[in-house]
Formats: sequence, C-alpha cells, structure tokens
Amino acid sequence: MKRFLFLGLNLLLTLFLFAQNITAYKKISVMIPMRDGVKLNTVILTPMHSTQAFPFLLTRTPYGAGMNDVKDGDSVNLSYRNNIGSMAREGYIFVYQDIRGKYKSEGKMQIHTPIIHLKQPGTVDESTDTWDTIDWLIKNIKDNNGKAGIFGISYPGWLALVGAIDPHPALKASSEQACMSDLFLGDDFHHNGAFRLSYGMEYSYQIEHDLTTDSDFPFPQFDLYDWYLKLGSLKNVNDKYFHGSIPTWNTFVQHPSYDDYWQKNSPLNYVRWPEIPQLHVGGYYDQEDLQGPQLMYKHMEAKDSFHRNYLVLGPWNHGGWSRGRGDSLGKISFGSATSQYFQALQKRWFDYWLKGIGNGKFDEATLFQTGSNVWKTYDSWPVKGATVQKLYAAANNKASFSPSASNGAVSYISDPAHPVPYRQLPIEATYGPGSRWRPWQVEDQRFVYTRPDVVHFTTDSLTEDLTVTGNIVAHLFASTSGTDADWIVKLIDVYPAFDKGNLTMSQYQLPVAMEVFRGRFRKSFSNPSPLVPNKAEEFRLDLHDINHVFKKGHKLMIQVQSTWFPIIDRNPQKYVTNIFEAKDSDFIKAEHKIYYGPTYGTYVELPVVKQ
Repeated sequence: MKRFLFLGLNLLLTLFLFAQNITAYKKISVMIPMRDGVKLNTVILTPMHSTQAFPFLLTRTPYGAGMNDVKDGDSVNLSYRNNIGSMAREGYIFVYQDIRGKYKSEGKMQIHTPIIHLKQPGTVDESTDTWDTIDWLIKNIKDNNGKAGIFGISYPGWLALVGAIDPHPALKASSEQACMSDLFLGDDFHHNGAFRLSYGMEYSYQIEHDLTTDSDFPFPQFDLYDWYLKLGSLKNVNDKYFHGSIPTWNTFVQHPSYDDYWQKNSPLNYVRWPEIPQLHVGGYYDQEDLQGPQLMYKHMEAKDSFHRNYLVLGPWNHGGWSRGRGDSLGKISFGSATSQYFQALQKRWFDYWLKGIGNGKFDEATLFQTGSNVWKTYDSWPVKGATVQKLYAAANNKASFSPSASNGAVSYISDPAHPVPYRQLPIEATYGPGSRWRPWQVEDQRFVYTRPDVVHFTTDSLTEDLTVTGNIVAHLFASTSGTDADWIVKLIDVYPAFDKGNLTMSQYQLPVAMEVFRGRFRKSFSNPSPLVPNKAEEFRLDLHDINHVFKKGHKLMIQVQSTWFPIIDRNPQKYVTNIFEAKDSDFIKAEHKIYYGPTYGTYVELPVVKQ
C-alpha cells in the first residue's frame, strides 16, 4: 500500500512539474485592426496543455514577426530560446507584430515616427497601435490574465518605449532595450551632429528599399573602406545609387542640423515620464544605440515620482544580453555569464509586474563593473559620493591627474583623402558575411596608435586600482587651420606588458569610452557656425556612462584624432552649409592642434569612487 501511495505521489509531483514547465506553444496568425482600419500582421504563441491564465508579452518590430516556417495551429518549443526561454517554460502568451508598412502589415512605414496623437487627437502613431493591439488581445485571446508587458531590442526597444506612452490599462510594464533615442545627438545616424555614414547608408537602404523584407545594399567588393573613399562627396549617394528613392536618406540631406524636424522626432520631446514601470537596458559597447537607454533613463528619472524607472547596464554590444553567455566580447573576458544574469533579472521583472510573483524590490540601477568583472547595484544613478578627478593632457605624450605647469600643443595633419579607419581593415558590410561589426568597440587601438594623425597622452602605471563610476566628459581644447573639424576622443585602458602571464593581452589598448563631435556645432546643434582658423576653442564631449576599474599596473590613455572612417563621414574641414551637398573640391587638409597647460588645458573628467 505504501508503495502504491509513493508511486501515486510521484505521479502527482510529475504532473505538477509538467504543468509548471510549458514546453509547447501553438502558433496563430491574425491581422489585428487599428482604429483607422489598417490591419497589422500579428503572430501569437499560446501555451498548449495548460488551463492557466497567462499574461501577454508583446514585441513590435520592423524586422519581421517571424515564425514563417511554422504553420498556424502547429506547435513550437520556446523553452530553450535565449532571452525568453526561462519565461516560456513557466508560461506567457508571446506576441510578435509587424509595424505599419513592414512585411505583412498594411499601412505606410516611416522610421522613428514621432508620437503625435496626444497633441493631435484622432491621429495614429506607434503608441495608439500598441494600445489597439493590446485591447484586441485582451478581448479576443482566451486564457489571458488581463495583463500585458512590452519589450524589445533596438528599434523594437524604441517601440517598447513609446508603446508605454498613454498606455492601455492592461499594459503593466515595459522594458526598452538599446532603444533609439535622439537620432541627431547620439544614436544610430548621428553622434553630436557627425553623420554615421556606413551605418546610416546601409541601414536606411536595408529598411526602406523593399518594405516587404530587409535588403542588403549590393556592394561590388568586400572591403568597404576603399569603396566609401572612392564614393567621394555624399552627393554621389543619390546621384549614383539611391536616386531619391530612400526617404530616410533624403531626410539626412534635407536636415543637416538639429532643426525642428529632428527635435520633434526626438523622444526627449514626446516622452514625458514613466507612466508604467520601465526597465532601461543597455551595453557599454553597443555599436548602434549606446546612448539611448542611458539618455532615456536620465530623462525619465527627472520626473519619476512613483519609483517606476530602473536601469541595467552591462558589458555588451548591441543586444548582447539576449544571446549566448555574455562571458566575453572579442578578446575581453568578463569572467561570468552576464547575459544569463540579466535574463534571470528580466524574468523576475516581468513575473512580478505581470504575474504578481516576488516582492517587487528591484534595485534602482544594476551595472556590471568591467575590470573587476563583478555586478554592482545602486540605489541611485549616478552614484552618490563620487569625486570628480581631472585627467590632464601634458607634454611629451604624458597624462596626469595634476595640471601641466606650462602651455603647449601637439599638432597633426588631418587629411580627408587618408582618413583613420574606425576598425582594422577589411571593413565588411555592416550586416554582411563575415562582418566584425558587433565587437569593434572593444578592438585593440594599437592599430592606429602609430599613425601621425592620431595623438595620445598616457599616464604612468597605476600604483593602485582606480574605480571610475559614472559619466565621462572630455574637455578638448583644440584649433584647426581650416574652418570645420571633427574631434574623436577615446579613454583607453592600457594593459601592462605582462598581464598575469597573458601575452595575448600584453599592452592591449582597450577603449573604455569613445565619442565624436562635429566642430561646427560647438555653440549650437541647431545653428552651426564656422570655426575660426587657428583659434583655440573648447569642445565638450560626453563620453557616456561607464563603471570600470583600471587595475593596478595598467595605464590610462587619452587618444585624439579627427577622422573615423567610414563609420563617420569625412568632414571637408572647409565649412560648407550642408556637408551632404559638398563638392569634392571642398575637402582639404588641415593642421589641428591639441592644447595642454594652464591656459588651454585639455582634460577628461572621471567620477572616481572607493571600492
């Protein structure tokens, strides 16, 4: 009798565990009507063999809702998929939707459409489409618990951000991950007004050349450094290739400064405060949307009176937290499975807000600390108690935490005909075969270290660890013999000659923070003006947030250059009203100078904390 009782209990336990571990999902596809009659293609995955009520987890995308290889009514196993596997095993209703005008959805697509319905009643935008989608799902999909969340990475991350504006009552949580933020100041297409040529050209073609799919530009060769150089003036993109057929490229040409168009299209204009709990997620080495999560967290935090705003930053490239282990990037090891750490946190986040599981106590900011390779949590961001120390440029290529006693300058010739590559050649198509696009922001900077048009200032070896946690700001004092110039500043961690016997990392130059600034915008992004030849001026570059330990025995380096090709287009160095319409003859050599000393002292602000 005891044996049968034992077997019966085991059977019940097995059935209970099976019930808690959803392995199969059924696919259905529907065209969900929006308030203006446009229908959006939507793929819905519901748990099979379960009678529980589950919440919705929505992802909206311009990249295709997917699941085309699965027929409606067939089952699909989601339990081992990165990013959602652990959530899938315990049951959610996953929803993927093509946005307007893309793939199988009706309507017209425009990149980064601003939210307009709040000021123009009766209009539609991505927020209203999100509202209408959730309303339909709640009313038409059985066995839902009346709650929904939204998340996504990159463009879908921006859609998660704006989907949480004026939200449907059932939308309880959002996680924007690597979202596009201000497209002129710091994400995707421009950084501080400098145009991101290779990415901007290739991405806009990919998204808008054929709205039913994604299209790669038909480059005739593998290494594109030479191809972009031979392209010449940006006028040639439309004259020779696009012929006015790519709307976003036409926008670049028509709006070369931070005018009303870019300002209205910025989330800084239409995102107000966190109306529902918002989890911002970003990577220190995000090659596409590094600024977005940091900027939107800070923007929304200023108006967060209900403690709904949270931040996670880790050692990832674009979306790196959603795939693999996240234990390394390029040659840089992080010592643990950082992606899996985040995915467990993400599960706790949505489980609480959508299922009521857990105590709801989440840290304000969760950041991986590179260098020491540990996770840190903070009750505020930026952290309290940091001391700003200034790292100064000095004579003889030196850098020091003490200002230089004498004035001086380092000069170099910047030649648009021979620009500094942003990574080692060959430079493949951004999303082409063999592309090394994803890890380039941790690439050893020694490949440009000896170029005559790259200058550097390096400290002595550290005698103890230096922990830098917070926002890095470079104050560059520079001049040019021309009337315009670009400035690229890098903060670099220089490894020792023998790093614990690891010869492969000997003297490695790891870029901890990098950014570009287009000189014409030094006074105003909306009203550019020429530089005065040979006049020293201050250029302020926000190098964004980091959490990094420069280890004992390492050195800090400030590196400066004026071309970063072809990720950044070539500045003619002769001021023209619109660089997109510059003539080939406008591109000139110029002598640039970087100043140090008590009068014009170049330095980088480092928020230093005690470990």
